[in-house]
Amino acid sequence: MSFAYKLAGSALAITVAAGAAFADGHEDWWKQAAEPYQGVTLRGVTESSPPSLYIREVLAPQFEELTGIRVDVETTSWDQMFDKAIKDMEAGTGIYDMVYIEQDIIYSYLARDFLTDLTTLLGDNPDLQAPTYSEDNFTTFADYFKDDEGHLYGVPMEAFIKVYLYRKDLFEDADIQAAFKEKTGRDLAPATTHDEYAEIAQFFTDWGKENDMDLWGTTAQAHTGHVASWYEYFESIAPTFGVYNWGIDADNNYAASVENGGEMNSDTAKEALTWWLSMRDIAPPESVQSTWTEVGTTFGAGRAAQGLVYGENAGWIAADDTKSLVVGKVGVAMPPLADGILDEVEGGEGYVGYYDGGAFGLPTTSKQKEAAALFLQYIGQNEVQPDWAVAAPRVTNTATYDDPKVQEMNAELGGYYDMLKDKGYLFAGAPAYPFHAQVREATAPTFYKILTGDLGVSEGLDQMAAEAEAELTNLGYRN
Repeated sequence: MSFAYKLAGSALAITVAAGAAFADGHEDWWKQAAEPYQGVTLRGVTESSPPSLYIREVLAPQFEELTGIRVDVETTSWDQMFDKAIKDMEAGTGIYDMVYIEQDIIYSYLARDFLTDLTTLLGDNPDLQAPTYSEDNFTTFADYFKDDEGHLYGVPMEAFIKVYLYRKDLFEDADIQAAFKEKTGRDLAPATTHDEYAEIAQFFTDWGKENDMDLWGTTAQAHTGHVASWYEYFESIAPTFGVYNWGIDADNNYAASVENGGEMNSDTAKEALTWWLSMRDIAPPESVQSTWTEVGTTFGAGRAAQGLVYGENAGWIAADDTKSLVVGKVGVAMPPLADGILDEVEGGEGYVGYYDGGAFGLPTTSKQKEAAALFLQYIGQNEVQPDWAVAAPRVTNTATYDDPKVQEMNAELGGYYDMLKDKGYLFAGAPAYPFHAQVREATAPTFYKILTGDLGVSEGLDQMAAEAEAELTNLGYRN
């Protein structure tokens, strides 16, 4: 079944489900609550991603039909999304009533008082509190959008982990298995260590050349001028070696350099970056211009045997035969890890990879806060989640996992939802740094020079650690 059909089917299914959910009087509640806001048009801005497109194409029209409140959702590029939202909130123009908040930027937004406290807003206005909405319905991912008092500032709308995808059809091919065993002396299976991953990557890159195939052994999110590569290293690669939180020690005067007690330029960090660059060098040629989007496209085109791919892309790669050439051929596994890392993380220190996602927040500058609060509650209900999870692999509500259609989709995705549910605690979002964007921008140009070969790994990471500490000093975080 194609993903396009699934999406169309989901729109119908969710309408039926919603009708059933509101048949006991809840439909009347929504209509009554929305009565003061007839003729209002809400505007939101978000990234053009599968979960956001579902909001625009399914949930917003459904909400309008139910309440009479129009919702226009603007979907755009990642960088334009942030640019538009931040400029609007800085200027106080109130163009947007909902903005997408990526997990890693929430701390900066809270520090600048950009967002409305949803817990307080609904608590102070009980007439706005929907009977089908509760903060208790969310998974622990919602904690990333709370302040120190536990108040929620964004309704989660997507949450996914960055997983190790591999081609089951290749890994289970008898001829390939025999060739791999002859070459390496071991059975072909998803890698659990970096050495195993590298060996598999080299094997399949060679296999592609030898058999005149457009096939390489790994993906690499290694764009030489886009922050996606910076994120892949710091959030997906370095942690698997044991370098967490970008190598910055927040408890030690925000040290980044080894000299001052940090790990950004540690021997382990240099080993991690060296390993990743070696994988980049045997990945498809487009990898040097690949962001998170192109990595998904590369894997979906059948050009890589394995790779680290954001879960939001896993759905269409595994199930959408209108976009993917590897439908039914995708397996899911944990990222490869250095010795001892899994035990370390299970013991409560560090994480094995990135738990990504975002929420819809209500800017303090919105002129339609009450109407917007209704819409945010609408997309946060348990009732609308299952079809959303099928159309765009993301889970924000705990009840979603047990829905039959989600369980069916889980099988198509090679157990992705099981991994998210059972192993999600091993992954983590970005560290709680209000200076997230500033340190990223201060160090990214040097990182790109490492990728282009203008700087060596050791020299480059030394320079990045110094740049991070200089920026943190300028911002007042280092004494």
